[in-house]
Amino acid sequence: MAGDIPGKLTDSDSDSAGRTGTIGLLKTLNRDELLEVLSQGFCQHCEALLEERIHQLLNKRGSESTVTSNNTLISNPVTGKQLARTPPLLPPPAANADILLNDGLGGSGSTSSDNGLSEEQKEHIRFSQVVRKKDFVHMEKINGKSMNVLKGLELHTKVFNAEEQKKIIECVYNLQRMGQKGQLRERTYSEPRKWMRGKGRVTIQFGCCYNYAVDKNGNPPGILREEEVDPLPPLFKQMIKRMVRWHVLPTMCVPNSCIVNIYNEGDCIPPHIDHHDFLRPFCTVSFLTQCNILFGSSLKIVNPGEFSGPVSIPLPVGSVLILNGNGADIAKHCVPAVPGKRISITFRRMEESKLPYNFLPDPELSRIKPFIVSPSSAPQGHHQKPVINSSFVKAVVQQNQHRNDQAIKDKPDREATKTTKNDSFLCGNDDFPPLGKASKGAS
Repeated sequence: MAGDIPGKLTDSDSDSAGRTGTIGLLKTLNRDELLEVLSQGFCQHCEALLEERIHQLLNKRGSESTVTSNNTLISNPVTGKQLARTPPLLPPPAANADILLNDGLGGSGSTSSDNGLSEEQKEHIRFSQVVRKKDFVHMEKINGKSMNVLKGLELHTKVFNAEEQKKIIECVYNLQRMGQKGQLRERTYSEPRKWMRGKGRVTIQFGCCYNYAVDKNGNPPGILREEEVDPLPPLFKQMIKRMVRWHVLPTMCVPNSCIVNIYNEGDCIPPHIDHHDFLRPFCTVSFLTQCNILFGSSLKIVNPGEFSGPVSIPLPVGSVLILNGNGADIAKHCVPAVPGKRISITFRRMEESKLPYNFLPDPELSRIKPFIVSPSSAPQGHHQKPVINSSFVKAVVQQNQHRNDQAIKDKPDREATKTTKNDSFLCGNDDFPPLGKASKGAS
């Protein structure tokens, strides 16, 4: 309208502003009018809130452009006080999926959203986003005593983001193709025939040959010291470094072996306790499809691939489940028939006296330094720094050795326990077939 006064609201503007609220009104004001609005009439709480938001905007501006001086002063339009514009210690956290680290897992380590962050800053952000659950509780009567059979379990999520998961999955599928072509050592790759529901998942193991059941040569379950398999792939070693560095796994139990399980829909793992040829803790990383893992001192077989137990824990894709203490030695665990394609990688450290005869320690895994935890970077559920000293390490090793010795003594008792009518499903040789037996029709 010709008679409209610049900077004033017209009827149509007022109508629009009424619909958009206070934000709409503010957008109609010029700079001087905004300063006048913000200069008076605020309570102490609102003034503090407004000042905080101004700081956030200035920090954001500072992260998007080069700051030439750490002591540039600006005026706060609310209080008139001089504020120092200093570059933030860390820019506002970006989405986990947008930040890749240059540590062998995330490719080049640069994305459009990195905003020129240093590797230390990117790792700080990613580390702070890890969520850790360590308070699993389920009480059961064990030898007449009430016991938390889940003590020692931990679930860590957001350790590997979507881009890193994709790279790991591609690596696993490439290893599967190599195994099918005979490009891996004989006992490394196994793809048995699928003759019933729950049977026949593909396994690929590195570092040691582990025998699940008595094989054709009469070897008992455990690590076959005279057999050789391929060493850990480079990408898997990067995964180990990430988990140790981010306090998911302790430095005194760095894995030196792993087994990859490739599930098709309906595949499962029956109830079991991991062999004591492997130290505690160990961990399982999950990919492709979320599934549940069951825990309890007594798990029942309902049907092939179907089990029941007192505790069911969801395993999100990219999550790391740590098994230690009662959760590894008292409670059994199993994975019921999975709802879709799934990959898991279980990393474990071999007991020293069970190492394969030709095993050579990897120097790359002997110098991992944990990320320094500060109160500002501690992830959810992470409350303390790990204790790292020689006496503590010795105590842990002795504890593991005692546990292994005790397991050997108790073995006859465990084997004598009663089983259900579905024992043929649980204990048959095809539940955990001898490794290195690939089906002729493998595709």
